[in-house]
Amino acid sequence: MVYCRGRRGCVGTGTAIPVPSFQANAGIVVGRMGSGDIAAGLVISRPSRRYRESRDRSINYGGETGQERERVGHTAVNIGKSKIVFFGGLVDKKFLNDVTVYDIENKLWFQPECTGSGSDGQVGPSPRAFHIAVAIDCHMFIFAGRSGGNRLGDFWVLDTDIWQWSELTSFGDLPSPRDFSAASAFGNRKIVMCGGWDGKKWLSDVYVLDTVSLEWTELSVSGTMPPPRCGHSVTMIEKRMLIYGGRGGGGPIMGDLWALKGLIEEENETPGWTQLKLPGQAPSPRCGHTITSGGPYLLLFGGHGTGGWLSRYDIYYNDCVVLDRVSVQWKRLPTCNECPAARAYHSMNCVGSRYLLFGGFDGKLTYGDLWWLVPEDDPLAKRSTSSPSEVVPGRNINMEAKDGQREGSAISELQKRFEISTLFSGPEHVINEMEDKELIQLASKFGGEEAVGMMQAVQALRDHWIKSEPTSITLKELSPLLHDYQRLITRHHIGKVGSNLELVESGLPEKDAFRFYHVKNASQLRMNDIPNLLAEYKELHSSTTIS
Repeated sequence: MVYCRGRRGCVGTGTAIPVPSFQANAGIVVGRMGSGDIAAGLVISRPSRRYRESRDRSINYGGETGQERERVGHTAVNIGKSKIVFFGGLVDKKFLNDVTVYDIENKLWFQPECTGSGSDGQVGPSPRAFHIAVAIDCHMFIFAGRSGGNRLGDFWVLDTDIWQWSELTSFGDLPSPRDFSAASAFGNRKIVMCGGWDGKKWLSDVYVLDTVSLEWTELSVSGTMPPPRCGHSVTMIEKRMLIYGGRGGGGPIMGDLWALKGLIEEENETPGWTQLKLPGQAPSPRCGHTITSGGPYLLLFGGHGTGGWLSRYDIYYNDCVVLDRVSVQWKRLPTCNECPAARAYHSMNCVGSRYLLFGGFDGKLTYGDLWWLVPEDDPLAKRSTSSPSEVVPGRNINMEAKDGQREGSAISELQKRFEISTLFSGPEHVINEMEDKELIQLASKFGGEEAVGMMQAVQALRDHWIKSEPTSITLKELSPLLHDYQRLITRHHIGKVGSNLELVESGLPEKDAFRFYHVKNASQLRMNDIPNLLAEYKELHSSTTIS
Protein backbone atom coordinates (compact mmCIF):
# COMPACT_ATOMS: atom_id res chain seq x y z
CA MET A 1 0.00 0.00 0.00
CA VAL A 2 0.97 3.63 -0.29
CA TYR A 3 0.84 6.14 2.55
CA CYS A 4 -0.24 9.56 1.26
CA ARG A 5 0.47 12.52 3.49
CA GLY A 6 -2.35 15.02 3.92
CA ARG A 7 -1.62 18.68 4.55
CA ARG A 8 -3.65 19.37 7.66
CA GLY A 9 -1.52 19.30 10.79
CA CYS A 10 1.58 18.48 8.79
CA VAL A 11 3.86 20.51 11.04
CA GLY A 12 1.77 20.51 14.19
CA THR A 13 2.94 17.41 15.97
CA GLY A 14 1.99 18.97 19.26
CA THR A 15 3.66 19.04 22.61
CA ALA A 16 4.40 16.16 24.89
CA ILE A 17 1.56 15.27 27.21
CA PRO A 18 1.55 13.04 30.25
CA VAL A 19 0.34 9.56 29.49
CA PRO A 20 -2.69 8.64 31.60
CA SER A 21 -1.76 7.17 34.96
CA PHE A 22 -1.99 3.65 33.59
CA GLN A 23 0.22 4.40 30.62
CA ALA A 24 -0.67 1.52 28.35
CA ASN A 25 -4.32 2.46 28.09
CA ALA A 26 -5.61 3.37 24.66
CA GLY A 27 -8.03 5.76 23.08
CA ILE A 28 -10.43 3.57 21.13
CA VAL A 29 -12.00 4.74 17.91
CA VAL A 30 -15.00 2.65 17.01
CA GLY A 31 -17.96 2.81 14.71
CA ARG A 32 -19.58 1.34 11.67
CA MET A 33 -17.13 1.94 8.88
CA GLY A 34 -17.82 2.79 5.25
CA SER A 35 -19.00 0.03 2.96
CA GLY A 36 -16.22 0.42 0.41
CA ASP A 37 -14.53 -2.83 -0.58
CA ILE A 38 -10.79 -2.61 -0.07
CA ALA A 39 -10.44 -6.06 -1.63
CA ALA A 40 -11.20 -4.62 -5.06
CA GLY A 41 -7.68 -3.22 -5.32
CA LEU A 42 -5.70 -5.39 -2.91
CA VAL A 43 -4.38 -8.91 -3.35
CA ILE A 44 -2.98 -9.68 0.06
CA SER A 45 -1.96 -13.20 -0.86
CA ARG A 46 0.59 -11.85 -3.33
CA PRO A 47 3.68 -10.49 -1.55
CA SER A 48 4.51 -8.34 -4.58
CA ARG A 49 1.35 -6.30 -4.15
CA ARG A 50 2.33 -3.16 -2.27
CA TYR A 51 0.87 0.03 -0.98
CA ARG A 52 2.74 3.31 -0.84
CA GLU A 53 2.63 6.71 0.70
CA SER A 54 2.61 10.11 -0.92
CA ARG A 55 1.16 13.54 -0.34
CA ASP A 56 -2.49 14.25 -0.93
CA ARG A 57 -2.70 17.67 -2.58
CA SER A 58 -6.33 17.28 -3.58
CA ILE A 59 -7.87 18.04 -0.19
CA ASN A 60 -9.15 21.51 0.58
CA TYR A 61 -8.86 22.07 4.31
CA GLY A 62 -11.39 24.84 4.45
CA GLY A 63 -13.26 26.11 7.44
CA GLU A 64 -10.50 25.69 10.01
CA THR A 65 -10.87 27.84 13.08
CA GLY A 66 -7.40 27.74 14.54
CA GLN A 67 -8.24 25.19 17.23
CA GLU A 68 -5.72 22.53 18.16
CA ARG A 69 -5.21 20.18 15.26
CA GLU A 70 -3.15 17.57 17.06
CA ARG A 71 -4.91 15.28 19.50
CA VAL A 72 -4.98 11.85 21.10
CA GLY A 73 -7.85 9.74 22.38
CA HIS A 74 -10.36 11.30 19.99
CA THR A 75 -12.97 9.36 18.01
CA ALA A 76 -13.75 9.32 14.30
CA VAL A 77 -16.78 7.62 12.74
CA ASN A 78 -18.04 7.22 9.19
CA ILE A 79 -21.48 8.67 8.56
CA GLY A 80 -22.60 6.70 5.52
CA LYS A 81 -20.33 7.24 2.54
CA SER A 82 -20.42 11.02 2.72
CA LYS A 83 -18.44 12.11 5.76
CA ILE A 84 -16.18 11.29 8.70
CA VAL A 85 -16.98 13.02 12.00
CA PHE A 86 -14.17 13.61 14.53
CA PHE A 87 -14.97 14.40 18.15
CA GLY A 88 -13.03 15.32 21.28
CA GLY A 89 -9.60 14.16 22.33
CA LEU A 90 -6.73 15.47 24.41
CA VAL A 91 -3.80 17.77 23.65
CA ASP A 92 -1.33 19.31 26.08
CA LYS A 93 -3.49 18.35 29.11
CA LYS A 94 -6.50 20.05 27.52
CA PHE A 95 -9.60 17.94 26.89
CA LEU A 96 -11.60 18.84 23.78
CA ASN A 97 -15.24 18.66 22.74
CA ASP A 98 -15.09 20.11 19.23
CA VAL A 99 -16.65 18.48 16.16
CA THR A 100 -14.69 18.44 12.91
CA VAL A 101 -15.97 16.88 9.70
CA TYR A 102 -14.28 15.59 6.56
CA ASP A 103 -16.64 15.77 3.57
CA ILE A 104 -15.49 12.78 1.51
CA GLU A 105 -17.25 13.69 -1.73
CA ASN A 106 -16.13 17.32 -1.81
CA LYS A 107 -12.76 16.69 -0.11
CA LEU A 108 -13.46 19.49 2.33
CA TRP A 109 -12.89 19.93 6.07
CA PHE A 110 -15.30 22.02 8.12
CA GLN A 111 -16.46 22.57 11.69
CA PRO A 112 -20.26 22.69 11.95
CA GLU A 113 -22.08 24.99 14.33
CA CYS A 114 -23.79 22.50 16.61
CA THR A 115 -26.87 23.20 18.74
CA GLY A 116 -28.51 21.35 21.60
CA SER A 117 -27.65 21.45 25.29
CA GLY A 118 -27.64 19.04 28.19
CA SER A 119 -28.45 19.30 31.87
CA ASP A 120 -25.61 21.75 32.45
CA GLY A 121 -26.86 24.14 29.78
CA GLN A 122 -23.73 23.79 27.65
CA VAL A 123 -23.90 22.85 23.97
CA GLY A 124 -22.99 19.22 23.46
CA PRO A 125 -21.02 16.81 25.66
CA SER A 126 -18.39 18.09 28.05
CA PRO A 127 -14.76 17.93 26.87
CA ARG A 128 -13.40 14.38 26.99
CA ALA A 129 -11.04 11.80 25.56
CA PHE A 130 -10.79 8.00 25.48
CA HIS A 131 -14.57 7.72 25.07
CA ILE A 132 -16.52 5.57 22.61
CA ALA A 133 -18.30 6.80 19.49
CA VAL A 134 -20.52 4.68 17.26
CA ALA A 135 -22.36 5.71 14.09
CA ILE A 136 -25.81 4.43 13.15
CA ASP A 137 -27.31 6.00 10.04
CA CYS A 138 -26.89 9.79 10.41
CA HIS A 139 -26.43 9.64 14.19
CA MET A 140 -23.21 9.55 16.20
CA PHE A 141 -23.61 8.13 19.71
CA ILE A 142 -21.10 9.18 22.40
CA PHE A 143 -20.67 7.45 25.75
CA ALA A 144 -18.27 7.59 28.71
CA GLY A 145 -14.66 8.79 28.48
CA ARG A 146 -12.36 10.79 30.71
CA SER A 147 -12.12 14.46 31.60
CA GLY A 148 -9.21 15.20 33.89
CA GLY A 149 -9.24 12.50 36.54
CA ASN A 150 -12.98 11.86 36.20
CA ARG A 151 -14.57 8.94 34.37
CA LEU A 152 -17.78 9.87 32.61
CA GLY A 153 -21.01 7.94 32.24
CA ASP A 154 -23.22 10.34 30.27
CA PHE A 155 -24.81 9.42 26.96
CA TRP A 156 -25.21 11.69 23.91
CA VAL A 157 -26.26 11.55 20.27
CA LEU A 158 -25.41 13.97 17.45
CA ASP A 159 -27.83 14.23 14.52
CA THR A 160 -25.45 14.99 11.64
CA ASP A 161 -28.29 16.02 9.33
CA ILE A 162 -29.02 19.12 11.43
CA TRP A 163 -25.91 19.08 13.69
CA GLN A 164 -27.91 18.95 16.89
CA TRP A 165 -26.76 17.33 20.14
CA SER A 166 -29.18 15.57 22.49
CA GLU A 167 -28.37 14.18 25.93
CA LEU A 168 -30.10 10.83 26.28
CA THR A 169 -31.69 9.36 29.37
CA SER A 170 -31.32 5.61 29.15
CA PHE A 171 -32.56 2.90 31.50
CA GLY A 172 -32.06 -0.77 32.24
CA ASP A 173 -28.68 -2.18 33.28
CA LEU A 174 -26.74 1.08 33.18
CA PRO A 175 -22.98 0.68 32.63
CA SER A 176 -20.65 2.24 35.17
CA PRO A 177 -18.65 5.34 34.17
CA ARG A 178 -15.47 4.30 32.37
CA ASP A 179 -12.84 5.18 29.82
CA PHE A 180 -10.73 3.17 27.36
CA SER A 181 -13.70 0.97 26.54
CA ALA A 182 -14.55 -0.22 23.01
CA ALA A 183 -17.80 -0.60 21.10
CA SER A 184 -19.36 -1.25 17.71
CA ALA A 185 -22.74 -1.15 15.98
CA PHE A 186 -24.50 -4.36 15.03
CA GLY A 187 -27.84 -5.84 14.04
CA ASN A 188 -30.91 -3.64 13.99
CA ARG A 189 -29.72 -0.32 15.40
CA LYS A 190 -27.88 -1.75 18.39
CA ILE A 191 -24.52 -1.04 20.03
CA VAL A 192 -22.33 -3.51 21.90
CA MET A 193 -19.74 -2.25 24.39
CA CYS A 194 -17.05 -4.28 26.11
CA GLY A 195 -14.54 -3.68 28.90
CA GLY A 196 -12.74 -0.52 29.96
CA TRP A 197 -11.34 1.03 33.13
CA ASP A 198 -13.56 2.51 35.85
CA GLY A 199 -10.75 4.11 37.86
CA LYS A 200 -10.39 1.18 40.23
CA LYS A 201 -10.44 -1.97 38.15
CA TRP A 202 -10.26 -3.34 34.63
CA LEU A 203 -13.59 -4.50 33.23
CA SER A 204 -14.73 -7.47 31.16
CA ASP A 205 -18.47 -6.78 31.09
CA VAL A 206 -20.49 -6.69 27.87
CA TYR A 207 -23.44 -4.32 27.42
CA VAL A 208 -25.92 -4.06 24.57
CA LEU A 209 -27.81 -0.82 23.91
CA ASP A 210 -30.99 -0.65 21.87
CA THR A 211 -30.77 2.81 20.30
CA VAL A 212 -34.53 2.88 19.66
CA SER A 213 -35.76 2.10 23.17
CA LEU A 214 -32.55 3.42 24.82
CA GLU A 215 -32.43 0.35 27.06
CA TRP A 216 -29.10 -1.09 28.22
CA THR A 217 -28.80 -4.83 28.83
CA GLU A 218 -25.81 -6.50 30.44
CA LEU A 219 -25.10 -9.68 28.53
CA SER A 220 -24.80 -12.81 30.63
CA VAL A 221 -22.00 -14.87 29.11
CA SER A 222 -21.20 -18.42 30.15
CA GLY A 223 -18.01 -20.42 29.86
CA THR A 224 -14.44 -19.18 29.51
CA MET A 225 -14.06 -15.40 29.57
CA PRO A 226 -11.31 -13.18 28.22
CA PRO A 227 -9.34 -11.38 30.95
CA PRO A 228 -10.57 -7.89 31.93
CA ARG A 229 -8.94 -5.19 29.83
CA CYS A 230 -8.96 -1.67 28.50
CA GLY A 231 -7.38 -0.07 25.44
CA HIS A 232 -8.47 -2.98 23.25
CA SER A 233 -10.32 -2.94 19.94
CA VAL A 234 -13.81 -4.21 19.09
CA THR A 235 -14.95 -5.14 15.58
CA MET A 236 -18.19 -6.73 14.42
CA ILE A 237 -17.83 -9.42 11.75
CA GLU A 238 -21.30 -10.44 10.66
CA LYS A 239 -22.78 -12.11 13.78
CA ARG A 240 -19.62 -12.16 15.90
CA MET A 241 -17.85 -9.53 17.94
CA LEU A 242 -14.05 -9.71 17.88
CA ILE A 243 -11.84 -8.16 20.54
CA TYR A 244 -8.08 -7.92 20.26
CA GLY A 245 -5.30 -6.84 22.60
CA GLY A 246 -5.48 -4.22 25.31
CA ARG A 247 -4.02 -3.84 28.77
CA GLY A 248 -5.10 -6.25 31.47
CA GLY A 249 -5.29 -6.22 35.23
CA GLY A 250 -1.86 -5.84 36.78
CA GLY A 251 -0.46 -4.16 33.71
CA PRO A 252 0.36 -6.79 31.04
CA ILE A 253 -0.12 -5.88 27.40
CA MET A 254 -2.13 -8.57 25.64
CA GLY A 255 -2.15 -9.93 22.11
CA ASP A 256 -5.07 -12.35 22.31
CA LEU A 257 -8.03 -12.51 19.92
CA TRP A 258 -11.51 -13.50 21.10
CA ALA A 259 -14.89 -13.93 19.38
CA LEU A 260 -18.26 -13.50 21.09
CA LYS A 261 -21.37 -15.22 19.74
CA GLY A 262 -24.98 -14.84 20.83
CA LEU A 263 -25.48 -11.13 20.19
CA ILE A 264 -28.15 -11.60 17.53
CA GLU A 265 -31.43 -12.46 19.27
CA GLU A 266 -32.90 -14.08 16.17
CA GLU A 267 -30.14 -16.69 16.14
CA ASN A 268 -31.13 -18.02 19.59
CA GLU A 269 -27.48 -18.71 20.44
CA THR A 270 -26.25 -18.87 24.00
CA PRO A 271 -23.72 -16.04 24.43
CA GLY A 272 -20.21 -17.42 24.72
CA TRP A 273 -16.59 -16.50 24.14
CA THR A 274 -14.08 -18.42 22.02
CA GLN A 275 -10.38 -17.63 21.91
CA LEU A 276 -9.03 -17.65 18.35
CA LYS A 277 -5.46 -18.71 17.68
CA LEU A 278 -4.86 -18.01 14.01
CA PRO A 279 -1.88 -18.95 11.83
CA GLY A 280 0.30 -16.44 10.04
CA GLN A 281 2.30 -13.38 11.12
CA ALA A 282 0.30 -12.29 14.14
CA PRO A 283 0.78 -8.77 15.52
CA SER A 284 2.77 -8.33 18.71
CA PRO A 285 0.79 -7.65 21.91
CA ARG A 286 -0.43 -4.06 22.06
CA CYS A 287 -3.07 -1.59 23.11
CA GLY A 288 -4.12 1.75 21.67
CA HIS A 289 -4.18 0.26 18.17
CA THR A 290 -7.00 0.43 15.63
CA ILE A 291 -8.62 -2.41 13.70
CA THR A 292 -10.59 -1.18 10.70
CA SER A 293 -12.87 -3.30 8.55
CA GLY A 294 -12.56 -3.16 4.76
CA GLY A 295 -14.28 -5.89 2.76
CA PRO A 296 -12.86 -9.34 3.60
CA TYR A 297 -9.96 -7.82 5.53
CA LEU A 298 -9.40 -6.28 8.93
CA LEU A 299 -6.51 -3.81 9.02
CA LEU A 300 -4.61 -3.42 12.30
CA PHE A 301 -2.38 -0.35 12.62
CA GLY A 302 -0.12 1.04 15.32
CA GLY A 303 -0.54 0.74 19.04
CA HIS A 304 1.50 0.68 22.21
CA GLY A 305 3.47 -2.29 23.52
CA THR A 306 6.21 -3.18 25.95
CA GLY A 307 9.84 -4.06 25.41
CA GLY A 308 9.83 -6.66 28.18
CA TRP A 309 10.08 -6.71 31.94
CA LEU A 310 13.20 -4.55 31.96
CA SER A 311 11.60 -1.76 29.91
CA ARG A 312 7.86 -1.31 30.31
CA TYR A 313 5.49 0.52 27.95
CA ASP A 314 8.24 1.89 25.75
CA ILE A 315 7.37 0.65 22.27
CA TYR A 316 5.03 2.32 19.79
CA TYR A 317 4.18 0.67 16.49
CA ASN A 318 3.50 1.82 12.93
CA ASP A 319 3.11 -1.58 11.31
CA CYS A 320 0.14 -2.80 9.28
CA VAL A 321 -1.16 -6.32 9.92
CA VAL A 322 -4.13 -7.75 8.06
CA LEU A 323 -6.56 -10.38 9.29
CA ASP A 324 -7.68 -12.14 6.12
CA ARG A 325 -11.23 -13.36 6.70
CA VAL A 326 -11.09 -15.62 3.64
CA SER A 327 -7.98 -17.62 4.54
CA VAL A 328 -8.51 -16.93 8.28
CA GLN A 329 -4.94 -15.96 9.04
CA TRP A 330 -2.77 -12.96 9.89
CA LYS A 331 -0.67 -11.38 7.13
CA ARG A 332 1.83 -8.54 7.18
CA LEU A 333 0.87 -5.82 4.74
CA PRO A 334 3.83 -4.73 2.59
CA THR A 335 4.09 -0.96 2.24
CA CYS A 336 6.38 1.25 0.21
CA ASN A 337 7.99 4.60 0.92
CA GLU A 338 8.08 6.44 4.21
CA CYS A 339 5.53 5.34 6.81
CA PRO A 340 3.81 7.54 9.40
CA ALA A 341 5.55 7.84 12.74
CA ALA A 342 4.77 5.12 15.25
CA ARG A 343 1.80 6.02 17.44
CA ALA A 344 -1.16 4.88 19.50
CA TYR A 345 -4.55 6.31 20.48
CA HIS A 346 -5.07 7.53 16.88
CA SER A 347 -8.01 7.05 14.51
CA MET A 348 -8.19 5.04 11.28
CA ASN A 349 -11.22 5.08 8.96
CA CYS A 350 -11.98 3.17 5.78
CA VAL A 351 -13.10 5.29 2.81
CA GLY A 352 -13.73 3.09 -0.20
CA SER A 353 -10.39 1.46 -0.97
CA ARG A 354 -8.44 3.95 1.16
CA TYR A 355 -7.76 4.32 4.87
CA LEU A 356 -7.48 7.70 6.61
CA LEU A 357 -5.12 7.93 9.61
CA PHE A 358 -5.21 10.92 11.97
CA GLY A 359 -3.53 11.99 15.19
CA GLY A 360 -2.19 9.86 18.02
CA PHE A 361 0.61 9.88 20.58
CA ASP A 362 4.08 8.29 20.65
CA GLY A 363 5.00 8.72 24.31
CA LYS A 364 6.41 12.21 23.74
CA LEU A 365 4.57 13.92 20.89
CA THR A 366 0.90 14.36 20.12
CA TYR A 367 0.29 14.22 16.38
CA GLY A 368 -2.05 16.21 14.17
CA ASP A 369 -0.96 14.76 10.84
CA LEU A 370 -3.16 13.07 8.24
CA TRP A 371 -2.17 10.10 6.10
CA TRP A 372 -3.96 8.16 3.40
CA LEU A 373 -3.13 4.47 3.05
CA VAL A 374 -4.00 3.67 -0.55
CA PRO A 375 -3.41 0.87 -3.09
CA GLU A 376 -0.33 1.26 -5.27
CA ASP A 377 -2.45 1.85 -8.39
CA ASP A 378 -4.53 4.57 -6.72
CA PRO A 379 -4.40 7.92 -8.59
CA LEU A 380 -3.43 9.61 -5.33
CA ALA A 381 -0.32 7.45 -5.14
CA LYS A 382 0.57 7.99 -8.79
CA ARG A 383 0.36 11.78 -8.40
CA SER A 384 2.63 11.81 -5.41
CA THR A 385 5.39 9.34 -6.22
CA SER A 386 7.91 9.08 -9.00
CA SER A 387 10.98 6.99 -9.62
CA PRO A 388 14.35 8.74 -9.40
CA SER A 389 15.34 6.97 -12.60
CA GLU A 390 12.72 9.01 -14.43
CA VAL A 391 14.44 12.23 -13.41
CA VAL A 392 18.17 11.67 -13.31
CA PRO A 393 20.57 9.27 -15.05
CA GLY A 394 21.43 6.16 -13.09
CA ARG A 395 25.15 6.86 -13.29
CA ASN A 396 24.74 10.03 -11.23
CA ILE A 397 22.82 8.16 -8.55
CA ASN A 398 25.51 5.49 -8.28
CA MET A 399 28.27 8.06 -8.03
CA GLU A 400 26.54 9.93 -5.24
CA ALA A 401 25.67 6.71 -3.43
CA LYS A 402 29.32 5.71 -3.23
CA ASP A 403 30.17 9.07 -1.72
CA GLY A 404 27.46 8.53 0.86
CA GLN A 405 28.83 5.10 1.74
CA ARG A 406 32.29 6.55 2.38
CA GLU A 407 30.76 9.01 4.81
CA GLY A 408 28.74 6.36 6.64
CA SER A 409 31.27 5.00 9.14
CA ALA A 410 32.23 8.43 10.42
CA ILE A 411 28.60 9.51 10.74
CA SER A 412 27.69 6.41 12.73
CA GLU A 413 30.57 6.90 15.14
CA LEU A 414 29.83 10.61 15.39
CA GLN A 415 26.25 9.89 16.41
CA LYS A 416 27.47 7.65 19.22
CA ARG A 417 29.95 10.25 20.50
CA PHE A 418 27.38 13.03 20.52
CA GLU A 419 24.49 10.88 21.77
CA ILE A 420 22.42 11.36 18.63
CA SER A 421 19.85 8.59 18.47
CA THR A 422 20.57 6.17 15.64
CA LEU A 423 16.91 5.23 15.75
CA PHE A 424 16.01 8.45 13.98
CA SER A 425 19.13 9.29 12.04
CA GLY A 426 22.02 7.68 10.24
CA PRO A 427 23.65 7.40 6.84
CA GLU A 428 20.52 5.76 5.45
CA HIS A 429 18.51 8.80 6.54
CA VAL A 430 20.72 11.52 5.03
CA ILE A 431 20.49 10.69 1.33
CA ASN A 432 22.10 12.55 -1.55
CA GLU A 433 20.27 15.10 -3.68
CA MET A 434 19.63 12.89 -6.68
CA GLU A 435 17.90 10.27 -4.53
CA ASP A 436 15.74 12.78 -2.69
CA LYS A 437 12.54 12.56 -4.71
CA GLU A 438 10.79 15.37 -2.85
CA LEU A 439 13.74 17.71 -3.39
CA ILE A 440 13.93 16.86 -7.10
CA GLN A 441 10.20 17.35 -7.64
CA LEU A 442 10.25 20.72 -5.90
CA ALA A 443 13.48 21.81 -7.59
CA SER A 444 12.04 21.04 -11.03
CA LYS A 445 9.68 23.98 -10.55
CA PHE A 446 12.65 26.30 -10.06
CA GLY A 447 14.99 25.09 -12.77
CA GLY A 448 13.19 22.81 -15.19
CA GLU A 449 12.78 19.05 -15.29
CA GLU A 450 15.72 18.15 -17.59
CA ALA A 451 18.13 15.78 -15.86
CA VAL A 452 21.19 17.57 -17.19
CA GLY A 453 20.23 20.72 -15.33
CA MET A 454 18.86 19.16 -12.17
CA MET A 455 21.71 20.25 -9.89
CA GLN A 456 21.27 23.80 -11.17
CA ALA A 457 17.58 23.49 -10.29
CA VAL A 458 18.48 22.24 -6.81
CA GLN A 459 20.80 25.20 -6.34
CA ALA A 460 18.02 27.55 -7.43
CA LEU A 461 15.79 26.01 -4.78
CA ARG A 462 18.49 26.48 -2.14
CA ASP A 463 18.90 30.12 -3.16
CA HIS A 464 15.15 30.51 -2.74
CA TRP A 465 15.32 29.16 0.81
CA ILE A 466 18.27 31.41 1.69
CA LYS A 467 16.24 34.46 0.68
CA SER A 468 13.00 33.26 2.28
CA GLU A 469 11.38 34.33 5.52
CA PRO A 470 9.87 31.68 7.84
CA THR A 471 6.34 32.84 7.09
CA SER A 472 6.84 32.24 3.35
CA ILE A 473 7.85 28.58 3.71
CA THR A 474 5.00 26.37 2.51
CA LEU A 475 4.11 22.99 3.97
CA LYS A 476 5.28 21.11 0.88
CA GLU A 477 8.75 22.66 1.28
CA LEU A 478 9.29 21.50 4.86
CA SER A 479 10.31 17.91 4.18
CA PRO A 480 12.90 18.66 1.44
CA LEU A 481 14.17 21.64 3.48
CA LEU A 482 14.66 19.44 6.55
CA HIS A 483 16.50 16.77 4.55
CA ASP A 484 18.72 19.34 2.85
CA TYR A 485 19.53 20.85 6.27
CA GLN A 486 20.65 17.40 7.43
CA ARG A 487 22.67 16.99 4.23
CA LEU A 488 24.44 20.28 4.90
CA ILE A 489 25.47 19.10 8.37
CA THR A 490 26.79 15.86 6.94
CA ARG A 491 28.75 17.54 4.12
CA HIS A 492 30.13 20.33 6.28
CA HIS A 493 31.35 18.20 9.17
CA ILE A 494 31.98 14.88 7.44
CA GLY A 495 32.56 15.44 3.74
CA LYS A 496 35.81 17.39 3.96
CA VAL A 497 37.58 15.03 6.37
CA GLY A 498 36.39 11.61 5.22
CA SER A 499 36.32 9.06 8.05
CA ASN A 500 38.84 10.79 10.34
CA LEU A 501 36.68 11.21 13.43
CA GLU A 502 39.17 13.37 15.33
CA LEU A 503 39.18 15.94 12.53
CA VAL A 504 35.41 15.78 12.38
CA GLU A 505 35.03 16.48 16.09
CA SER A 506 37.56 19.30 16.03
CA GLY A 507 35.32 21.26 13.69
CA LEU A 508 32.04 20.38 15.33
CA PRO A 509 30.15 22.92 17.45
CA GLU A 510 28.17 21.85 20.48
CA LYS A 511 25.67 19.09 19.72
CA ASP A 512 22.78 21.33 20.77
CA ALA A 513 23.38 23.34 17.60
CA PHE A 514 22.07 20.43 15.59
CA ARG A 515 18.63 20.49 17.14
CA PHE A 516 16.89 19.12 14.03
CA TYR A 517 19.49 16.62 12.86
CA HIS A 518 17.75 13.72 14.62
CA VAL A 519 14.26 14.57 13.31
CA LYS A 520 13.07 11.71 11.12
CA ASN A 521 10.50 13.60 9.05
CA ALA A 522 8.77 16.95 8.84
CA SER A 523 5.69 15.68 10.68
CA GLN A 524 7.73 15.88 13.89
CA LEU A 525 8.27 19.62 13.46
CA ARG A 526 6.13 22.19 15.19
CA MET A 527 5.13 25.53 13.76
CA ASN A 528 7.53 27.43 16.03
CA ASP A 529 10.41 25.20 14.86
CA ILE A 530 10.36 26.63 11.33
CA PRO A 531 12.16 29.95 12.08
CA ASN A 532 14.94 28.10 13.94
CA LEU A 533 15.27 25.46 11.23
CA LEU A 534 15.52 28.10 8.51
CA ALA A 535 18.04 30.17 10.50
CA GLU A 536 20.30 27.15 11.08
CA TYR A 537 19.96 26.20 7.43
CA LYS A 538 21.15 29.64 6.32
CA GLU A 539 24.10 29.56 8.74
CA LEU A 540 25.15 26.13 7.52
CA HIS A 541 24.76 27.13 3.89
CA SER A 542 26.96 30.19 4.33
CA SER A 543 29.88 27.98 5.41
CA THR A 544 29.25 25.04 3.09
CA THR A 545 29.81 24.57 -0.63
CA ILE A 546 27.81 21.72 -2.11
CA SER A 547 28.99 20.57 -5.49
